[in-house]
Amino acid sequence: MSLRTRLALVFIAATLVPLGLTVWVTTLLLDSSLRLSPVDQLARISRSLEKTGREYYRQACEQLKADSAQRDPKTFTAGRNVPEYVDDFLNGEEKEAFAIIGAPGDTLAYMVRTPAGASVWTAPLRVNMQDLTKEFRAARQTVATNALVDLRRGFYITWALLAAVIWAVSLFVVWFLANRFSRPIRQLTTALTSLAGGNFRTRIPNDRTDEIGRATEAFNRTAAQLEQNRDRLVYLTQLASWQVLARKMAHEVKNSLTPIRLTVEEMVARAQEPADNTKFLSQASDIVVDEIESLERRIRAFSEFSSEPPVCPEPIDLQQFVEERISFLKSAHPEVRYAVEIAENSPEAMADQDLMKSILVNLLENAAEAAGEGGEILTRVQPLEDRIAIEVHDSGPGLSELARQSLFQPTISFKKRGMGLGLSIARKSALLSGGDILLIAGELGGAGFRVLLPKYNQHALTPNPGR
Repeated sequence: MSLRTRLALVFIAATLVPLGLTVWVTTLLLDSSLRLSPVDQLARISRSLEKTGREYYRQACEQLKADSAQRDPKTFTAGRNVPEYVDDFLNGEEKEAFAIIGAPGDTLAYMVRTPAGASVWTAPLRVNMQDLTKEFRAARQTVATNALVDLRRGFYITWALLAAVIWAVSLFVVWFLANRFSRPIRQLTTALTSLAGGNFRTRIPNDRTDEIGRATEAFNRTAAQLEQNRDRLVYLTQLASWQVLARKMAHEVKNSLTPIRLTVEEMVARAQEPADNTKFLSQASDIVVDEIESLERRIRAFSEFSSEPPVCPEPIDLQQFVEERISFLKSAHPEVRYAVEIAENSPEAMADQDLMKSILVNLLENAAEAAGEGGEILTRVQPLEDRIAIEVHDSGPGLSELARQSLFQPTISFKKRGMGLGLSIARKSALLSGGDILLIAGELGGAGFRVLLPKYNQHALTPNPGR
Protein backbone atom coordinates (compact mmCIF):
# COMPACT_ATOMS: atom_id res chain seq x y z
CA MET A 1 0.00 0.00 0.00
CA SER A 2 1.44 3.37 -1.02
CA LEU A 3 2.20 6.18 1.43
CA ARG A 4 -0.37 8.40 -0.28
CA THR A 5 -3.12 5.84 0.29
CA ARG A 6 -2.08 5.36 3.91
CA LEU A 7 -2.27 9.10 4.60
CA ALA A 8 -5.74 9.24 3.04
CA LEU A 9 -6.91 6.27 5.13
CA VAL A 10 -5.54 7.89 8.29
CA PHE A 11 -7.53 11.04 7.46
CA ILE A 12 -10.69 9.01 6.86
CA ALA A 13 -10.29 7.09 10.13
CA ALA A 14 -9.48 10.27 12.06
CA THR A 15 -12.48 12.21 10.72
CA LEU A 16 -15.28 9.67 10.48
CA VAL A 17 -15.72 9.26 14.27
CA PRO A 18 -15.92 13.00 15.10
CA LEU A 19 -18.01 13.57 11.97
CA GLY A 20 -20.51 10.90 13.03
CA LEU A 21 -20.68 12.33 16.56
CA THR A 22 -21.21 15.84 15.18
CA VAL A 23 -23.99 14.65 12.88
CA TRP A 24 -25.72 12.81 15.75
CA VAL A 25 -25.61 15.78 18.15
CA THR A 26 -26.67 18.24 15.45
CA THR A 27 -29.56 15.99 14.43
CA LEU A 28 -30.82 15.85 18.02
CA LEU A 29 -30.62 19.63 18.35
CA LEU A 30 -32.39 20.21 15.04
CA ASP A 31 -35.09 17.70 15.93
CA SER A 32 -35.68 19.35 19.32
CA SER A 33 -35.80 22.78 17.74
CA LEU A 34 -38.13 21.80 14.94
CA ARG A 35 -40.51 19.99 17.27
CA LEU A 36 -41.30 23.39 18.85
CA SER A 37 -42.51 24.90 15.56
CA PRO A 38 -46.09 26.46 15.36
CA VAL A 39 -47.08 23.96 12.71
CA ASP A 40 -46.53 21.05 15.08
CA GLN A 41 -48.44 22.83 17.82
CA LEU A 42 -51.34 23.57 15.43
CA ALA A 43 -51.41 19.95 14.28
CA ARG A 44 -51.58 18.69 17.88
CA ILE A 45 -54.32 21.21 18.86
CA SER A 46 -56.40 20.43 15.78
CA ARG A 47 -56.18 16.69 16.45
CA SER A 48 -57.15 17.26 20.09
CA LEU A 49 -60.11 19.49 19.18
CA GLU A 50 -61.26 17.04 16.54
CA LYS A 51 -61.13 14.22 19.04
CA THR A 52 -63.09 16.33 21.58
CA GLY A 53 -65.72 17.33 18.98
CA ARG A 54 -66.21 13.74 17.90
CA GLU A 55 -66.60 12.63 21.51
CA TYR A 56 -69.13 15.41 22.24
CA TYR A 57 -71.14 14.50 19.12
CA ARG A 58 -71.16 10.82 20.10
CA GLN A 59 -72.38 11.58 23.64
CA ALA A 60 -75.08 13.95 22.30
CA CYS A 61 -76.30 11.22 19.93
CA GLU A 62 -76.47 8.66 22.75
CA GLN A 63 -78.27 11.10 25.04
CA LEU A 64 -80.86 11.99 22.36
CA LYS A 65 -81.44 8.32 21.59
CA ALA A 66 -81.96 7.60 25.28
CA ASP A 67 -84.38 10.55 25.65
CA SER A 68 -86.43 9.42 22.62
CA ALA A 69 -88.07 6.71 24.70
CA GLN A 70 -89.60 9.36 26.93
CA ARG A 71 -90.50 11.96 24.33
CA ASP A 72 -93.00 12.07 21.50
CA PRO A 73 -91.50 12.33 18.08
CA LYS A 74 -92.52 14.32 15.09
CA THR A 75 -93.90 12.00 12.37
CA PHE A 76 -93.24 12.52 8.68
CA THR A 77 -94.92 10.56 5.87
CA ALA A 78 -93.01 9.71 2.72
CA GLY A 79 -94.06 11.55 -0.38
CA ARG A 80 -95.42 14.59 1.41
CA ASN A 81 -93.72 17.86 2.30
CA VAL A 82 -90.86 16.74 4.49
CA PRO A 83 -87.55 18.45 5.39
CA GLU A 84 -84.57 17.72 3.19
CA TYR A 85 -82.67 15.80 5.85
CA VAL A 86 -85.74 13.54 6.41
CA ASP A 87 -86.15 12.99 2.69
CA ASP A 88 -82.48 11.99 2.41
CA PHE A 89 -83.02 9.53 5.26
CA LEU A 90 -86.15 8.01 3.72
CA ASN A 91 -84.37 7.56 0.39
CA GLY A 92 -81.64 5.58 2.12
CA GLU A 93 -81.70 2.09 3.56
CA GLU A 94 -80.68 2.77 7.15
CA LYS A 95 -83.20 2.03 9.93
CA GLU A 96 -82.02 4.95 12.07
CA ALA A 97 -79.66 7.89 11.64
CA PHE A 98 -78.48 11.19 13.19
CA ALA A 99 -78.17 14.55 11.43
CA ILE A 100 -77.14 18.11 12.33
CA ILE A 101 -79.84 20.54 11.26
CA GLY A 102 -80.55 24.19 11.49
CA ALA A 103 -78.92 27.13 9.73
CA PRO A 104 -76.16 27.58 12.32
CA GLY A 105 -75.94 23.76 12.80
CA ASP A 106 -76.95 23.95 16.48
CA THR A 107 -79.63 21.17 16.49
CA LEU A 108 -79.19 17.38 16.54
CA ALA A 109 -81.91 15.21 14.92
CA TYR A 110 -82.51 11.49 15.62
CA MET A 111 -84.52 9.69 12.89
CA VAL A 112 -86.11 6.21 13.01
CA ARG A 113 -87.75 4.54 10.02
CA THR A 114 -91.47 3.55 10.47
CA PRO A 115 -93.98 1.83 8.16
CA ALA A 116 -95.64 5.14 7.39
CA GLY A 117 -92.48 7.24 7.13
CA ALA A 118 -90.09 8.45 9.79
CA SER A 119 -90.18 9.51 13.47
CA VAL A 120 -87.83 12.40 14.33
CA TRP A 121 -86.58 13.62 17.76
CA THR A 122 -84.51 16.81 18.05
CA ALA A 123 -82.29 18.33 20.74
CA PRO A 124 -80.24 21.55 20.82
CA LEU A 125 -76.39 21.41 20.63
CA ARG A 126 -74.39 23.70 22.86
CA VAL A 127 -71.50 23.62 20.29
CA ASN A 128 -71.90 24.78 16.68
CA MET A 129 -70.71 21.62 14.93
CA GLN A 130 -70.69 23.16 11.42
CA ASP A 131 -68.37 25.98 12.49
CA LEU A 132 -66.22 23.48 14.36
CA THR A 133 -66.02 21.26 11.26
CA LYS A 134 -64.95 24.22 9.13
CA GLU A 135 -62.26 25.10 11.64
CA PHE A 136 -61.04 21.47 11.62
CA ARG A 137 -60.81 21.55 7.85
CA ALA A 138 -58.94 24.86 7.83
CA ALA A 139 -56.47 23.59 10.45
CA ARG A 140 -55.92 20.33 8.55
CA GLN A 141 -55.37 22.29 5.32
CA THR A 142 -52.78 24.47 7.03
CA VAL A 143 -50.97 21.44 8.47
CA ALA A 144 -51.09 19.64 5.10
CA THR A 145 -49.71 22.68 3.30
CA ASN A 146 -46.82 22.98 5.75
CA ALA A 147 -46.28 19.21 5.61
CA LEU A 148 -45.53 19.56 1.93
CA VAL A 149 -42.71 21.89 2.84
CA ASP A 150 -41.43 19.48 5.56
CA LEU A 151 -38.99 21.83 7.24
CA ARG A 152 -37.49 19.10 9.35
CA ARG A 153 -36.64 16.94 6.38
CA GLY A 154 -35.28 19.95 4.52
CA PHE A 155 -33.03 20.85 7.43
CA TYR A 156 -31.79 17.27 7.65
CA ILE A 157 -31.03 17.02 3.92
CA THR A 158 -29.34 20.42 3.91
CA TRP A 159 -27.23 19.52 6.91
CA ALA A 160 -26.27 16.12 5.45
CA LEU A 161 -25.30 17.65 2.10
CA LEU A 162 -23.29 20.40 3.79
CA ALA A 163 -21.43 17.92 6.00
CA ALA A 164 -20.76 15.59 3.04
CA VAL A 165 -19.46 18.45 0.87
CA ILE A 166 -17.16 19.74 3.61
CA TRP A 167 -15.85 16.23 4.26
CA ALA A 168 -15.33 15.51 0.55
CA VAL A 169 -13.48 18.82 0.05
CA SER A 170 -11.31 18.02 3.05
CA LEU A 171 -10.60 14.55 1.69
CA PHE A 172 -9.62 16.04 -1.68
CA VAL A 173 -7.28 18.50 0.03
CA VAL A 174 -5.70 15.72 2.10
CA TRP A 175 -5.35 13.50 -0.99
CA PHE A 176 -3.71 16.34 -2.89
CA LEU A 177 -1.30 17.06 -0.03
CA ALA A 178 -0.57 13.35 0.46
CA ASN A 179 0.16 12.99 -3.25
CA ARG A 180 2.42 16.07 -3.13
CA PHE A 181 4.29 14.76 -0.09
CA SER A 182 4.59 11.17 -1.33
CA ARG A 183 5.62 11.98 -4.94
CA PRO A 184 9.33 12.51 -4.14
CA ILE A 185 9.36 9.38 -2.01
CA ARG A 186 7.83 7.38 -4.87
CA GLN A 187 10.39 8.88 -7.27
CA LEU A 188 13.17 7.94 -4.86
CA THR A 189 11.82 4.38 -4.55
CA THR A 190 11.61 4.00 -8.34
CA ALA A 191 15.14 5.37 -8.75
CA LEU A 192 16.49 2.98 -6.08
CA THR A 193 14.85 0.05 -7.89
CA SER A 194 16.42 1.17 -11.17
CA LEU A 195 19.80 1.60 -9.49
CA ALA A 196 19.55 -1.88 -7.95
CA GLY A 197 18.83 -3.20 -11.46
CA GLY A 198 22.16 -1.86 -12.71
CA ASN A 199 21.14 1.50 -14.21
CA PHE A 200 23.78 3.74 -12.60
CA ARG A 201 22.77 6.73 -14.73
CA THR A 202 19.51 7.17 -12.82
CA ARG A 203 19.07 10.68 -11.45
CA ILE A 204 16.16 12.45 -9.72
CA PRO A 205 15.39 16.12 -10.47
CA ASN A 206 15.53 17.95 -7.16
CA ASP A 207 14.54 21.49 -6.19
CA ARG A 208 13.65 20.85 -2.55
CA THR A 209 15.65 21.94 0.50
CA ASP A 210 13.92 19.87 3.19
CA GLU A 211 14.81 16.39 4.45
CA ILE A 212 13.41 14.73 1.32
CA GLY A 213 15.46 17.10 -0.85
CA ARG A 214 18.62 16.25 1.07
CA ALA A 215 17.88 12.52 0.74
CA THR A 216 17.35 12.97 -3.02
CA GLU A 217 20.61 14.88 -3.34
CA ALA A 218 22.43 12.14 -1.41
CA PHE A 219 20.96 9.53 -3.78
CA ASN A 220 22.13 11.48 -6.84
CA ARG A 221 25.65 11.75 -5.41
CA THR A 222 25.71 8.05 -4.57
CA ALA A 223 24.48 7.10 -8.05
CA ALA A 224 27.13 9.34 -9.65
CA GLN A 225 29.87 7.79 -7.53
CA LEU A 226 28.65 4.28 -8.35
CA GLU A 227 28.63 5.13 -12.05
CA GLN A 228 32.19 6.48 -11.85
CA ASN A 229 33.36 3.44 -9.89
CA ARG A 230 31.64 1.11 -12.38
CA ASP A 231 33.28 2.86 -15.33
CA ARG A 232 36.69 2.72 -13.64
CA LEU A 233 36.21 -0.95 -12.81
CA VAL A 234 35.17 -1.79 -16.37
CA TYR A 235 38.12 0.13 -17.74
CA LEU A 236 40.58 -1.52 -15.34
CA THR A 237 39.09 -4.95 -16.07
CA GLN A 238 39.40 -4.41 -19.80
CA LEU A 239 42.91 -3.06 -19.36
CA ALA A 240 43.88 -6.07 -17.26
CA SER A 241 42.42 -8.44 -19.85
CA TRP A 242 44.35 -6.78 -22.65
CA GLN A 243 47.49 -6.79 -20.52
CA VAL A 244 47.12 -10.53 -20.00
CA LEU A 245 46.42 -10.92 -23.71
CA ALA A 246 49.46 -8.85 -24.60
CA ARG A 247 51.72 -10.85 -22.24
CA LYS A 248 50.50 -14.12 -23.75
CA MET A 249 50.93 -12.77 -27.26
CA ALA A 250 54.43 -11.55 -26.44
CA HIS A 251 55.27 -14.91 -24.89
CA GLU A 252 54.04 -16.85 -27.91
CA VAL A 253 55.83 -14.55 -30.35
CA LYS A 254 58.99 -14.92 -28.29
CA ASN A 255 58.58 -18.70 -28.41
CA SER A 256 58.61 -18.54 -32.21
CA LEU A 257 61.36 -15.91 -32.48
CA THR A 258 63.74 -17.86 -30.25
CA PRO A 259 64.16 -20.86 -32.61
CA ILE A 260 64.34 -18.49 -35.57
CA ARG A 261 67.13 -16.52 -33.90
CA LEU A 262 69.01 -19.66 -32.88
CA THR A 263 68.66 -21.15 -36.35
CA VAL A 264 69.89 -17.96 -38.04
CA GLU A 265 72.89 -17.79 -35.66
CA GLU A 266 73.71 -21.38 -36.48
CA MET A 267 73.43 -20.63 -40.20
CA VAL A 268 75.83 -17.67 -39.82
CA ALA A 269 78.31 -19.79 -37.86
CA ARG A 270 78.28 -22.60 -40.43
CA ALA A 271 78.56 -20.21 -43.35
CA GLN A 272 82.23 -19.72 -42.41
CA GLU A 273 82.94 -23.47 -42.59
CA PRO A 274 84.01 -25.00 -45.94
CA ALA A 275 81.96 -28.16 -45.44
CA ASP A 276 78.84 -28.86 -47.47
CA ASN A 277 75.88 -27.48 -45.47
CA THR A 278 73.16 -28.10 -48.01
CA LYS A 279 71.21 -30.52 -45.82
CA PHE A 280 71.51 -28.27 -42.77
CA LEU A 281 70.42 -25.19 -44.70
CA SER A 282 67.40 -27.08 -45.98
CA GLN A 283 66.42 -28.11 -42.47
CA ALA A 284 67.09 -24.60 -41.13
CA SER A 285 64.97 -22.96 -43.80
CA ASP A 286 62.13 -25.38 -43.04
CA ILE A 287 62.32 -24.41 -39.38
CA VAL A 288 62.29 -20.70 -40.14
CA VAL A 289 59.43 -21.00 -42.61
CA ASP A 290 57.43 -23.15 -40.17
CA GLU A 291 57.86 -20.69 -37.33
CA ILE A 292 57.00 -17.75 -39.57
CA GLU A 293 53.80 -19.54 -40.64
CA SER A 294 53.03 -20.13 -36.97
CA LEU A 295 53.40 -16.40 -36.31
CA GLU A 296 51.14 -15.63 -39.25
CA ARG A 297 48.48 -17.97 -37.90
CA ARG A 298 48.60 -16.30 -34.49
CA ILE A 299 48.33 -12.82 -35.92
CA ARG A 300 45.56 -13.90 -38.33
CA ALA A 301 43.57 -15.47 -35.47
CA PHE A 302 43.98 -12.32 -33.39
CA SER A 303 42.82 -10.21 -36.34
CA GLU A 304 39.79 -12.44 -36.99
CA PHE A 305 38.79 -12.27 -33.35
CA SER A 306 38.66 -8.45 -33.43
CA SER A 307 36.85 -8.14 -36.77
CA GLU A 308 33.12 -8.20 -37.59
CA PRO A 309 32.58 -10.20 -40.80
CA PRO A 310 29.43 -9.56 -42.86
CA VAL A 311 26.63 -12.06 -42.24
CA CYS A 312 24.68 -13.41 -45.21
CA PRO A 313 22.17 -16.06 -44.00
CA GLU A 314 20.99 -18.59 -46.57
CA PRO A 315 19.42 -22.07 -46.54
CA ILE A 316 21.99 -24.82 -45.92
CA ASP A 317 21.52 -28.56 -46.43
CA LEU A 318 23.39 -29.72 -43.33
CA GLN A 319 23.66 -33.36 -44.42
CA GLN A 320 25.53 -32.43 -47.59
CA PHE A 321 27.44 -29.70 -45.80
CA VAL A 322 28.69 -31.93 -42.95
CA GLU A 323 29.64 -34.81 -45.24
CA GLU A 324 31.57 -32.41 -47.49
CA ARG A 325 33.55 -30.94 -44.56
CA ILE A 326 34.39 -34.39 -43.16
CA SER A 327 35.48 -35.64 -46.57
CA PHE A 328 37.73 -32.61 -46.88
CA LEU A 329 39.35 -33.23 -43.44
CA LYS A 330 39.78 -36.98 -43.75
CA SER A 331 42.89 -36.58 -45.86
CA ALA A 332 44.50 -34.37 -43.19
CA HIS A 333 43.69 -36.86 -40.42
CA PRO A 334 43.77 -40.35 -41.87
CA GLU A 335 44.51 -41.79 -38.43
CA VAL A 336 41.04 -40.82 -37.12
CA ARG A 337 37.78 -42.69 -37.78
CA TYR A 338 34.73 -40.56 -38.64
CA ALA A 339 31.07 -41.49 -38.10
CA VAL A 340 28.10 -39.44 -39.29
CA GLU A 341 24.47 -39.71 -38.08
CA ILE A 342 21.80 -37.71 -39.92
CA ALA A 343 18.22 -37.74 -38.63
CA GLU A 344 15.54 -38.45 -41.20
CA ASN A 345 13.71 -35.47 -42.68
CA SER A 346 16.15 -33.04 -41.12
CA PRO A 347 15.19 -29.51 -42.19
CA GLU A 348 17.56 -27.04 -43.71
CA ALA A 349 19.33 -24.50 -41.52
CA MET A 350 19.37 -20.73 -42.00
CA ALA A 351 22.95 -19.51 -41.52
CA ASP A 352 25.96 -17.90 -43.15
CA GLN A 353 27.78 -20.60 -45.17
CA ASP A 354 31.29 -19.18 -44.68
CA LEU A 355 30.79 -18.82 -40.94
CA MET A 356 29.46 -22.38 -40.77
CA LYS A 357 32.55 -23.69 -42.57
CA SER A 358 34.76 -21.95 -40.03
CA ILE A 359 32.71 -23.31 -37.09
CA LEU A 360 32.63 -26.90 -38.32
CA VAL A 361 36.32 -26.99 -39.37
CA ASN A 362 37.33 -25.61 -35.97
CA LEU A 363 35.29 -28.20 -34.04
CA LEU A 364 36.41 -31.11 -36.22
CA GLU A 365 40.08 -30.05 -36.08
CA ASN A 366 39.94 -29.78 -32.28
CA ALA A 367 38.16 -33.15 -32.07
CA ALA A 368 40.77 -34.82 -34.33
CA GLU A 369 43.64 -33.44 -32.25
CA ALA A 370 41.94 -34.56 -29.01
CA ALA A 371 41.10 -38.05 -30.36
CA GLY A 372 44.65 -38.69 -31.64
CA GLU A 373 45.78 -41.71 -33.62
CA GLY A 374 43.21 -44.48 -33.61
CA GLY A 375 40.58 -42.16 -32.14
CA GLU A 376 36.99 -41.68 -33.26
CA ILE A 377 34.79 -38.68 -34.05
CA LEU A 378 30.98 -38.77 -34.16
CA THR A 379 29.07 -36.02 -36.01
CA ARG A 380 25.29 -35.92 -35.66
CA VAL A 381 22.61 -33.72 -37.24
CA GLN A 382 19.15 -33.66 -35.62
CA PRO A 383 16.25 -31.21 -35.11
CA LEU A 384 15.64 -29.86 -31.58
CA GLU A 385 12.26 -28.08 -31.15
CA ASP A 386 12.50 -24.88 -33.20
CA ARG A 387 16.25 -25.31 -33.89
CA ILE A 388 18.47 -27.76 -35.70
CA ALA A 389 21.63 -29.05 -34.02
CA ILE A 390 25.03 -30.27 -35.18
CA GLU A 391 26.86 -32.31 -32.52
CA VAL A 392 30.57 -33.21 -32.57
CA HIS A 393 31.83 -35.88 -30.12
CA ASP A 394 35.42 -37.17 -29.79
CA SER A 395 37.04 -40.08 -27.96
CA GLY A 396 39.78 -37.92 -26.45
CA PRO A 397 40.59 -37.42 -22.77
CA GLY A 398 37.91 -34.77 -22.31
CA LEU A 399 38.17 -31.35 -20.71
CA SER A 400 39.34 -30.43 -17.23
CA GLU A 401 37.18 -28.38 -14.89
CA LEU A 402 39.46 -25.37 -15.39
CA ALA A 403 39.17 -25.70 -19.17
CA ARG A 404 35.36 -25.90 -18.92
CA GLN A 405 35.17 -22.66 -16.93
CA SER A 406 37.12 -20.64 -19.53
CA LEU A 407 36.29 -22.71 -22.61
CA PHE A 408 34.87 -19.89 -24.73
CA GLN A 409 37.01 -17.11 -23.26
CA PRO A 410 39.48 -15.48 -25.69
CA THR A 411 43.07 -16.58 -24.97
CA ILE A 412 46.26 -16.69 -27.01
CA SER A 413 47.84 -19.87 -25.76
CA PHE A 414 48.50 -20.85 -29.40
CA LYS A 415 49.94 -24.13 -30.51
CA LYS A 416 50.36 -25.34 -34.04
CA ARG A 417 47.09 -27.22 -33.78
CA GLY A 418 45.69 -25.84 -30.53
CA MET A 419 42.39 -24.13 -29.62
CA GLY A 420 43.56 -20.59 -28.82
CA LEU A 421 40.96 -18.13 -30.05
CA GLY A 422 39.29 -20.78 -32.19
CA LEU A 423 36.34 -21.60 -29.94
CA SER A 424 35.78 -17.92 -29.12
CA ILE A 425 35.66 -17.08 -32.83
CA ALA A 426 33.46 -20.14 -33.54
CA ARG A 427 30.93 -19.17 -30.89
CA LYS A 428 30.87 -15.58 -32.11
CA SER A 429 30.18 -16.85 -35.62
CA ALA A 430 27.34 -19.04 -34.33
CA LEU A 431 25.82 -16.10 -32.46
CA LEU A 432 26.03 -13.93 -35.57
CA SER A 433 24.14 -16.66 -37.45
CA GLY A 434 21.32 -16.55 -34.90
CA GLY A 435 22.45 -19.66 -32.99
CA ASP A 436 24.98 -20.69 -30.33
CA ILE A 437 27.55 -23.34 -29.35
CA LEU A 438 27.08 -25.34 -26.16
CA LEU A 439 29.33 -27.78 -24.32
CA ILE A 440 27.49 -31.09 -23.78
CA ALA A 441 28.35 -34.51 -22.36
CA GLY A 442 30.55 -36.44 -24.79
CA GLU A 443 29.18 -39.78 -25.99
CA LEU A 444 32.61 -41.26 -26.87
CA GLY A 445 34.37 -40.54 -23.57
CA GLY A 446 35.77 -37.17 -24.59
CA ALA A 447 34.33 -33.73 -25.20
CA GLY A 448 31.04 -32.94 -26.91
CA PHE A 449 29.85 -29.75 -28.58
CA ARG A 450 26.43 -28.79 -29.94
CA VAL A 451 25.92 -26.08 -32.56
CA LEU A 452 22.35 -24.71 -32.52
CA LEU A 453 21.08 -23.03 -35.68
CA PRO A 454 17.70 -21.58 -36.68
CA LYS A 455 15.59 -23.69 -39.03
CA TYR A 456 14.94 -22.41 -42.53
CA ASN A 457 11.37 -21.22 -43.00
CA GLN A 458 10.57 -20.17 -46.52
CA HIS A 459 7.48 -18.27 -45.30
CA ALA A 460 9.40 -16.25 -42.73
CA LEU A 461 11.60 -13.26 -43.24
CA THR A 462 15.33 -13.66 -43.24
CA PRO A 463 16.56 -13.43 -39.64
CA ASN A 464 18.58 -10.42 -38.64
CA PRO A 465 21.04 -11.77 -36.07
CA GLY A 466 22.57 -9.41 -33.58
CA ARG A 467 26.23 -8.52 -33.62
